[in-house]
Amino acid sequence: MKSVKEIVIPQLAESLVSATVDKWLKQPGDRIEMYEPICELITDKVSAELPSTIAGTLVEILVSSGETVPVGTPVCRVETEVASTEATQPQGTASGSNASASADAGATDEGDQSMRNRFSPAVQQLAAEHGVRLADVTGTGLGGRITRKDILAHVASGATKATSPAGSKPVSPLPSTTVSEVRSSGLHLTESPRTPTVPAQSASIAGRGEDFIDVSPIRNAIARNTMLSVNEIPHGWMMIEVDVTNLVQLRNKVKDEFMKREGINLTYLAFVLKAVVNALKDFPIMNSMWAVDKIIVKRDINISLAVGTEESVATPVIKNADHKTIAGLAREIDDLARRGREGKLTLSDMQGGTFTVNNTGSFGSIITNPIINYPQAAILTFESIVKRPVVINDMIAIRSMANMCLSLDHRVLDGVICGRFLQRVKDNLEGFNLDTKLY
Repeated sequence: MKSVKEIVIPQLAESLVSATVDKWLKQPGDRIEMYEPICELITDKVSAELPSTIAGTLVEILVSSGETVPVGTPVCRVETEVASTEATQPQGTASGSNASASADAGATDEGDQSMRNRFSPAVQQLAAEHGVRLADVTGTGLGGRITRKDILAHVASGATKATSPAGSKPVSPLPSTTVSEVRSSGLHLTESPRTPTVPAQSASIAGRGEDFIDVSPIRNAIARNTMLSVNEIPHGWMMIEVDVTNLVQLRNKVKDEFMKREGINLTYLAFVLKAVVNALKDFPIMNSMWAVDKIIVKRDINISLAVGTEESVATPVIKNADHKTIAGLAREIDDLARRGREGKLTLSDMQGGTFTVNNTGSFGSIITNPIINYPQAAILTFESIVKRPVVINDMIAIRSMANMCLSLDHRVLDGVICGRFLQRVKDNLEGFNLDTKLY
């Protein structure tokens, strides 16, 4: 006996009211396993995969690619079989049918490996729990995609035990990235910035060639949120310069040892975040937001970190940043930045931010007027580190200097408190020296 059930868009986040179906990973007639991704969703926060809540055969797609629908809307229908019916089927018939279907699927997907390196959060978590290297797993999903079933089959085969020494830590499913500095000043990137690709779609208008780029749902969300911030929040702006000569010397002293110990690059941003977090402890009103008839001051310090790609900007969150050391912040920065570039951030990574920090200096910028990350009350940018002549005790010296720029919500904050906050961040940064501990 067969029945048809619907899969709906779940409430992925408390503030989420709609989602856009970006691409279907399964087509009518395809077999779907429990928790296997069936389509990709784009929300105001981040892209996410929609896992199947049932096992069966996809019979009908109800929402086409590119369509935006409210939470709770059915997106497809899946045909399932009642367990009792399956139990009464002759084993030979059932196994023969499944074997035939598996053989057909294998023949169809064997040459297509376009989805081989795309992993769902469920697959990544399962691989990490069992210490499985995803590179060693054969994917049987669409386009060579690895499913939870593939991970469990790999573990059951004993391959994990053969490749993982006893007592070793689980291997991260995320691919490692070679770290290299590409600038002699500013915050150092972990890869060279890439130039956006313009689609080969052009038309001649009035004798002039023009390219047209479709606005993606993520770009639409960025446009909507930035307009909301600019139109609703009365922005104020101020800047302060910081002497980071001692910080540069400290980083140069410890970065090689840190790379050997942690396997990641120690950027200036980790020190900046530590300085900002300590200043937020002293000025908690900076860690707040406007709520019409009241101001909400957040007790947790969750730093939103602006991560840019060639297509968009995401703001993943470092939760409880005030509980982390400089080394701990560096690990969080590396993890979030890497997953942001790889498109593997989840909705939980993007929620709960209370104050935003941006590393605009990595692009050589020296002055930035940032737009506040709505509904937060302030955003701070750390600019490029540049050697400049400065006057110290009536003498001219060459020092490593950097600007810090702050945009503030004038409904919540005023110049006096923000000036004191920036001065505290400055003092914290200039207070780093060769004896500063990373752990």
